[in-house]
Amino acid sequence: MKRIGMLTSGGDCQALNAAMRGVVKSLYNNCKDDLEIYGFLNGYKGLIYGDFKMLTGRDFSGILTIGGTILGSSRTPFKTIKEPDENGLDKVEAMKQNYYKLKLDCLVILGGNGTHKTANLLRQEGLNVITLPKTIDNDLYGTDMTFGFQSAVDLATSVIDCIHTTAASHGRIFVVEVMGHKVGYLTLNAGMAGGADIILIPEIPYDMDKIIEKVEQRMETGNRFTIIAVAEGAISKEDAKLSKKEYQKKLANSTYPSVSYEVADQIQKRTGHEVRVTVPGHMQRGGSPCPYDRVFASRLGAEAGKLILEGEYGFMVGYKNREIVKVPLEDVAGKLKMLDPDATIIQEAKMLGISFGD
Repeated sequence: MKRIGMLTSGGDCQALNAAMRGVVKSLYNNCKDDLEIYGFLNGYKGLIYGDFKMLTGRDFSGILTIGGTILGSSRTPFKTIKEPDENGLDKVEAMKQNYYKLKLDCLVILGGNGTHKTANLLRQEGLNVITLPKTIDNDLYGTDMTFGFQSAVDLATSVIDCIHTTAASHGRIFVVEVMGHKVGYLTLNAGMAGGADIILIPEIPYDMDKIIEKVEQRMETGNRFTIIAVAEGAISKEDAKLSKKEYQKKLANSTYPSVSYEVADQIQKRTGHEVRVTVPGHMQRGGSPCPYDRVFASRLGAEAGKLILEGEYGFMVGYKNREIVKVPLEDVAGKLKMLDPDATIIQEAKMLGISFGD
């Protein structure tokens, strides 16, 4: 008998179900032993409080194209994982006890950066863990790609495509806010795919004068509209000089809902041109996974199943140089994959005339 636990933690995204399906199908098709699958509900909370349900192969049938996660998810911050809950429960010890109580051979965890920190902690505590890289931000260290990213790019690009027609019709400047608090992969790719004229990302602090210069240059050359793709975490050069504490204080006292509204307001005041803001928000996480993510997540899941069958634990199943690879969890946890401001894709975007406000 082989007993496998599974959970999805952190923000949801497309292809979580596809990835879990890949794990389970590979096990059912290749495992000679009887198989029991325990699905922990709502992320690490399910593992902490023993909230789970037994799953069979039927539960994973027909979910390849379904977004979200059949197990539910929640955020359980790593910074508080070692702190007792409101009733004094030791969360780490509780997770270990539930693991041992069910006599699990392995725990499969799907998640992003914070999720991998806790997964690595459980590995250090002696549990057999395998993880799969999930995040629309594509900022997980140790892998070139995360599932959910391409689906989010497709959705954000579709928003920019739709904005293009109304922007051109009315001769307006549009600011489209794309998800990404710390890294700009999603905004960069969606911006380029959607034909944005200006792309603002966290890794390249912007100069408002440069943004105005680009907008006015377009107006002077007969382009009546401008599309600006702005990451949630985009930051001005002035704000980038502030300490983290000073910047957080500024945000707390700001009258703007987000940086996109601040950028829009400054452009309108300085140019007199009409500016509109569009925030697609959580729709970027929703809907069915795109074909790429369905295939990619299935491949990752199949490789995770292979590792389980071979008894190789303590790894994240990642993607490097177009190949599925296993990456030691200790090499992943606590690290963020930033977008290099000097990356060739940035240089190529600038060659196309896209401004990054720098």
